[in-house]
Amino acid sequence: MQIEDREFDYIVVGAGSAGCVLAARLSERPDISVLLVEAGGKDDGFWLKIPVGYGKTIIDEKVNWKYETEPNPALGGRRIYWPRGKVLGGSGSINGLIYIRGQAEDFDHWRQLGNEGWSYDDVLPYFRKAEDQERGEDEYHGTGGPLSVTDIKERNPLCDALIESCEKIGIPRNDDFNGTRQEGAGYFQATIRKGARCSAAVGYLRPALKRPNLTVITETQAKRVLFEGTRATGLEVQRDGQSFSIRCRNEVLLAGGTVNSPQLLMLSGVGRGEDIAEHGIAVVHDLPGVGRNLHDHYGGQITWRCTQPITMNDIMLSKRKQLAAGLRWLLFRDGPLAVPAGQACVFTRVMPNSQTPDVQFLFQTFSGGYYEDGLFKFSGFANFICPVRPESRGSIGLRSADPLEPPLMRPNYFSSERDRTTAVEGLKLARRIASVSPLSDFVSAEHLPGADVTSDDEIEAYFREQGGCVSHQVGTCKMGNDDMAVVDPRLRVHGMSGLRVIDASVMPKLVSGNTNAATIMIAEKGADMVLADRGTV
Repeated sequence: MQIEDREFDYIVVGAGSAGCVLAARLSERPDISVLLVEAGGKDDGFWLKIPVGYGKTIIDEKVNWKYETEPNPALGGRRIYWPRGKVLGGSGSINGLIYIRGQAEDFDHWRQLGNEGWSYDDVLPYFRKAEDQERGEDEYHGTGGPLSVTDIKERNPLCDALIESCEKIGIPRNDDFNGTRQEGAGYFQATIRKGARCSAAVGYLRPALKRPNLTVITETQAKRVLFEGTRATGLEVQRDGQSFSIRCRNEVLLAGGTVNSPQLLMLSGVGRGEDIAEHGIAVVHDLPGVGRNLHDHYGGQITWRCTQPITMNDIMLSKRKQLAAGLRWLLFRDGPLAVPAGQACVFTRVMPNSQTPDVQFLFQTFSGGYYEDGLFKFSGFANFICPVRPESRGSIGLRSADPLEPPLMRPNYFSSERDRTTAVEGLKLARRIASVSPLSDFVSAEHLPGADVTSDDEIEAYFREQGGCVSHQVGTCKMGNDDMAVVDPRLRVHGMSGLRVIDASVMPKLVSGNTNAATIMIAEKGADMVLADRGTV
C-alpha cells in the first residue's frame, strides 16, 4: 500500500531530537500507528558517528540546512550562519554532543509564567527517564534510558589548568553541572556511547524501527498541515518532485524545531494573519505569536596561542598525528577524536544582581574561526563567552509561500544592553582566569581579540564584529496563556485541535546552557501528554 493511501493515528513532522523521541515513545504502544516525516536523509554517514565529526557536518550541505540570518542591525549588518540538521536526528546528529540541562530556576520560571506542570520538580523525572547515566542512578540522574550520558575520557591538561585557575579566584569546582547546582568549573558530560555519537536517532529511533506500527519516510518535505475547519486532519508533503497528502486520525505533531515549526504553521495558514495573507496563503487561524519570541545564545571567543603542542590544532596540523588519532578511534573508540566540541566549562556570575550563573564559558582545546573558517594554523585554545539568559528577541517570518525556500530569520542579536554588558564582563573575567597559574603557564599570547583591546567599548565592538551564536535558537512557538503564546502548557496549538508543537520552539525562555537535553526532555513529557489525552483531542 502506498503511503498516501494509508491513515495514521499520529504524524510526527521532523525527525530531530524531539521527533525521534516522539516517534519512539508513541510507537511503544502497539495499538498506535505513527508516521515520522523527515526532509533529510538517513544518519549513516561516517562523520555522523565519530564525535569530532561535527567539524565536518557543521558545514556539510548533505546533512545541514546551512541557514543564514538576515542582516543584524546591532552587528553592523552582519549575517550569522545557522547550522541546522537535515538528517535523522536533526541538529542532535551534527551538534557538539554536550549534555547540559539548564538551571533548576529556568524551569521554575516557566511555571511562574503560567505553564503548569513545567517546574523543575515536574521536568526532572523526564530528564532522568531519558538518561542512561554512566555514573549510575541518583536523585538527579537515571540509568537505562535511551540517551547515553558519559564522562569525557580524554582529559587535556588545559582543562585541568582551567579548573584549578578558577578555584584560585573563587569559582568552585563542579563535577556535575546537572546535579545540585550549575555554578562552578568542571568537565562536561557528553551524549557519547562507546566512543560514538548517541543522538536521539541512535538512542531512540534506531531501536524503534523494527516496530511494525512505526513508519519513517526520509527526503520528504512537509508542505502544509491539512485542516477541516480548525482541526488538523493530515499533512501535504513533497517527495521526488511529487506532492501528495497523508491522512491522520488523531494528531499532527510538529517537531521541526525553532526555525521550521513556525514556518510550517504559517505555510498552513496559522500565524499572524496579515503576514500570511501577504504571501497568498489562506488564513486558517490568526495567531500572532507564531514566529515571535526568537532568542538564542550569542557571544564571542577569546583565543590564545599555547606554549605546548597539546591542542587539537596540533593534531590537525600534523598528518602523522591525524593518522594516529584516527587509528586510535577506529580500533578503540577513544582518544582525541572521541570528545565533544567543548571539554570543560565554567558557569558563573559577572553581573552584580545575578543570583545564579549568567554566563557560560565553553572551553575548547582548539582555536579557529567560526565554522567554515577552520582551525588556526598554530597551537591554540579558546574560551567561548556566552551570556546564558539573553534579553534580545527576534522573529522567524515567511520569505515566500514556497516550503523549500528558507524563512526569514531575524534574531536581532545584541540589541539588549544587558546582553552586551554581560558579554563584556564575561570576556574580562575570562582574561582574569587565564592570567592565573596554572592556566597562565599555557598562554604565550592572546590572539583574539588581542591585548590591545582593553576598553569596554573596544570589547563590545569585538563582539559586534566577530561574535557568533552557538545555535541554541528557541521560543518561536512559545508555551503559555498570554496573547503571544502559540501553545498551551499541554503543547496544543491555541485555537486549534489535533495539532501540537513539541520541540525547542515551545520554550518560553531559553535555558541557561546547551539546549539538546532540554529539547529531549520536552519531547519525553510531550509524548506522555499525547498518550494521556488520546481520544480526547
